[in-house]
Amino acid sequence: MTVLEGQQAPNFTLKNEQGELVSLADYIGKKSVVLYFYPKDMTPGCTTEACDFRDSHSDFSDLNTVILGVSPDDEKRHEKFIEKHGLPFSLLVDENHAVAETYGVWKLKKMYGREYMGIERTTFIIDENGVVIKEWRKVRVKGHIEEVLTYIREKGE
Repeated sequence: MTVLEGQQAPNFTLKNEQGELVSLADYIGKKSVVLYFYPKDMTPGCTTEACDFRDSHSDFSDLNTVILGVSPDDEKRHEKFIEKHGLPFSLLVDENHAVAETYGVWKLKKMYGREYMGIERTTFIIDENGVVIKEWRKVRVKGHIEEVLTYIREKGE
């Protein structure tokens, strides 16, 4: 399945870094949810992306927007990643990649001549009614968070 702009975002429930269950439905009523899928904690691109979201967190909060990161890493790895980089938002555990598959971001990837399945870096913006209003696939980290923030600001005007 692939989620497309204008469709209802599939609900899910995943554990966060503290083992608490988090559902997308918990955030209905927030102006928006930034749901971003990333391949792996502690890797260069994923660290840059997480830290860029961290650095803009107050701007997102001012816009009544929640940030949720999703990767196949377990709770302990998420907890270490959050502690090491001072991340002020939850990271969700999708070890069996069921949610990534539902959102159409679990893809065949190629690196150094090797093929493997993994998460394609993707960001979704979900509105207060649970509808996907914007998506970015195959995200390039540089400048991405500013683009997401600008979109949410303009959508609110």
